[in-house]
Amino acid sequence: MIVTGHERESNSQIISNPADSTAKDLCKNLRSITPMYIGLKIRKRAMAKSRSIQENNVTTGKVIHFQAVWQVGALLALSILLALSINQLRSDRLPLMGDWSIKARLTTPGGDRLDISFEEAEKLFMEKSALFIDARSMDEYLKGHILGARSLSWHDVDRRFIEVTEDIPPDTLIITYCEGANCELSCDLALFLLDMGFSNVRVLLDGWSEWNKGRLPVEKGNTVS
Repeated sequence: MIVTGHERESNSQIISNPADSTAKDLCKNLRSITPMYIGLKIRKRAMAKSRSIQENNVTTGKVIHFQAVWQVGALLALSILLALSINQLRSDRLPLMGDWSIKARLTTPGGDRLDISFEEAEKLFMEKSALFIDARSMDEYLKGHILGARSLSWHDVDRRFIEVTEDIPPDTLIITYCEGANCELSCDLALFLLDMGFSNVRVLLDGWSEWNKGRLPVEKGNTVS
């Protein structure tokens, strides 16, 4: 069979067309994929850089926080050391350990104790040589109190002070009391009475409980102002 030159060229074009088409499509795809690939790489780099900056910021923040805490601690320790040194140089140095008990509070600047023993309070009661003042609430007072005691609740002292004390001479021996070993109402009331000009004030600690244990005279209601 004889193939003419025209047929040979035609056949060559038919054979070469599929390859040319594939190459062209590949080039087109590469042209479309390449920008996407480059953009993806750029975004990855930006994200990595952002993470690196955040990690550096966190590390820097921790370092700054540690330095601040260390500086505050150092200043505090230096202040305490300086205060202790100054206190040691004083002739009237302050005690490092204080007694904050209720009995310790009941000491006058002159060193006199304000608390009174149960036995002494009982003796003064029997001799009618002291005026007892109940520092508890009015409700507790009405339920029972030392015979002849007046009610001046610490919580109502501003409102009822004049009413309760206006007829009491300033040098009268006054004994305040409340209930419970840790009750501070009688202590606060006694210190207040001293500030208000009463010069002879004592405190019977846990007075109501001790009075009942001793089976001493009591009464109910508001029989005394």
